[in-house]
Amino acid sequence: MSLTRRRFIACAAALGVPASRIRAQTTLAPTPAMTEGPFYPEAFSKEPMPDLVRGALLANAIPLALAGRILDRFGKPVEGARVEIWLADGLGHYHHSRDSRSEERDPNFAGAGWVRTGADGRYAFAAIRPVPYPGRTPHIHFAVKAAKQKPLITQMFIEGVAQNARDGIYGSLNVAERQRVIATLERAGAGQKTSFDLILA
Repeated sequence: MSLTRRRFIACAAALGVPASRIRAQTTLAPTPAMTEGPFYPEAFSKEPMPDLVRGALLANAIPLALAGRILDRFGKPVEGARVEIWLADGLGHYHHSRDSRSEERDPNFAGAGWVRTGADGRYAFAAIRPVPYPGRTPHIHFAVKAAKQKPLITQMFIEGVAQNARDGIYGSLNVAERQRVIATLERAGAGQKTSFDLILA
């Protein structure tokens, strides 16, 4: 019979195992940090913006319900964390002045948004499935900022995408780190959905 983390700690404490040793054996590996890239949003909305879809998307854009939790290394939900995401639109263009192809972008996709987590550490966005563009495999950028926690900038990749093997940033991670930044997509109506948790160091 498997033990829950709480029961494991209680049993270990009863046996006289030091608390510091218990914590060391039950901590979660943090989500690997990665570059924010050249297209970090130039401005975010003043109010939370969980829905990046503004209207009818281009035909090649697949809606994605993206949700998950922000946790600390002990598995405790992080309340009040600011979670930012940004990604290219269905044409592979960022909504950023430095993207030379930005004039071709999808006008009904915002490109970036942010939310704050509740007491359960959860976040949720309505976005699109990321697409590849020259030099990069499909990915979504994340930035997480929380009180008393080290800020995290990372990226989410999609399981089973052939371009992953040729992506320089994904390729710089070891096998264990890759498992912590891979998301599995499932069908959800006319789109897809995924759950992606992030662990703060």
